[in-house]
Amino acid sequence: MTTTTGLPAVSLPPYFAYHGQHLLVEGVPLQRLAREHGTPLFVYSKAAMLSALTAYQRGLAGRKHLICYAMKANSSLAILQTLVRAGCGLDIVSGGELERAMAAGAEPSRVIFSGVGKTRTEMRQALKLGIGCFNVESRAELDVLDAVAREMGLRAPVSVRVNPNVDAQTHPYISTGLKGNKFGIAHEDVLDTYRHAAGCAGLRVVGIDCHIGSQITQAAPYLDAMDRVLDLVESIEAAGIAIEHIDFGGGLGIDYQGDAPPQADQLWKQLLAKLDARGFGNRTIMIEPGRSLVGNAGACVTEVLYRKPGEHKNFLIVDAAMNDLPRPALYEAFHRIVPLVQADGDAPSTTWDVVGPVCESGDWIGRDRALAVQAGDLLAVLSAGAYCMSMASNYNTRGRAAEVLVDGDKAWLIRSRESAADQFRLERPLPAV
Repeated sequence: MTTTTGLPAVSLPPYFAYHGQHLLVEGVPLQRLAREHGTPLFVYSKAAMLSALTAYQRGLAGRKHLICYAMKANSSLAILQTLVRAGCGLDIVSGGELERAMAAGAEPSRVIFSGVGKTRTEMRQALKLGIGCFNVESRAELDVLDAVAREMGLRAPVSVRVNPNVDAQTHPYISTGLKGNKFGIAHEDVLDTYRHAAGCAGLRVVGIDCHIGSQITQAAPYLDAMDRVLDLVESIEAAGIAIEHIDFGGGLGIDYQGDAPPQADQLWKQLLAKLDARGFGNRTIMIEPGRSLVGNAGACVTEVLYRKPGEHKNFLIVDAAMNDLPRPALYEAFHRIVPLVQADGDAPSTTWDVVGPVCESGDWIGRDRALAVQAGDLLAVLSAGAYCMSMASNYNTRGRAAEVLVDGDKAWLIRSRESAADQFRLERPLPAV
């Protein structure tokens, strides 16, 4: 067992801070919330979300624009309501997300529908509501959407998602702008696709779309993609097809492990300068941020169940698992892990692999973490606001965690803990023999 004295300093996301030895989110101690609601528990800072959104709004001030939160990052209704009430539209990728968007009070005209596999049922649902735009990802999808819209006596507003073959320099599982990815239409096929769309009676071309990946931490891929998209806009409009809006997607990263992505307002300062230089500064701009709005706003609180020292590895077994926090298992992702109550400065620490109780070797939360903790102590897994609860599952018949939203010194339970009965509700047992 490797033991040291003292613990390294760990940086915390905005709106998370120690007051004395206790970790607070805004004005609320996380330890209090864990006592009230149990663990695992997701806790979100409203101020953190709104601060992240404000950076985008500041960067686009004075321009015609629409910020559509990519709700796949975290689709809890209270989070959607928070962002919609602050001026966001929503970016959806399924009919279920469309229903959530409506439940959260979104205006249909401020909803855009992305994704490679829209069904006819989903298309009808979105057309009936009158959503703002379909981001179309294949020629085959264009033809199906055209047929569905004509059957309904409508014209579907469309933009074509371009695959610009730009390397976002991120994890391959969350890269979406290369030729080897399933997303979008290849750069060289875009003009012919727009000509085809313009000739479809059930379609109305309104824009162009590009999204190259997620957790991007440099400005260069965005600038490269913008140049390629603007080249296409010039070609498309030279063919007599007007482009009303340009959608540059999302993907801006957050600080998980000392990452230093550009601030949203500074990134857009660079992008707008290029847009102006190329004569497109008067176009409506649409963007689809997700992780960068909610990722650092959330933490998952978990209890230490057991310490299991070993010859080669020391395991700290906690009650959160890969069904709650899937990113480490999926992407080998890093999340900072800190105690809710700091140990004394001279407390001995041990290097642990923090793991969950699920019966998979891939069920780990963090590797090689120096922590001074005992069974019964509480930990916070930081930067857990995006792609955690939205991808949570019931593997091992584990109920999904409760969720709490903090606003200043107030806290609201926004999702109750899921019971086994909740999970069984839609199942149908065999008849008695």
